[in-house]
Amino acid sequence: MANHKSSEKRIRQASVKRIHNRYYAKTARNVIKKLRSTTNKEEAITLYRSVSAMLDKLAKKNTIHKNKANNLKSKLSIFVNKLA
Repeated sequence: MANHKSSEKRIRQASVKRIHNRYYAKTARNVIKKLRSTTNKEEAITLYRSVSAMLDKLAKKNTIHKNKANNLKSKLSIFVNKLA
């Protein structure tokens, strides 16, 4: 257990941040799954734009790593471009 006021505060802050990060990372995963299940190209293009922006924001706030965001965007753009 924590012995200092500052470490107790750090524990509180970390738990709040963890919940926040889990929520937004899970939301991003759900939107990515929705995009991958799309078969309509026009719908996929509009969804890809919003997913790309979401991934950039998550990477900027260090919720996910910037390389992971770039890898996901790359894979998703390949998927969208292959749709007929």
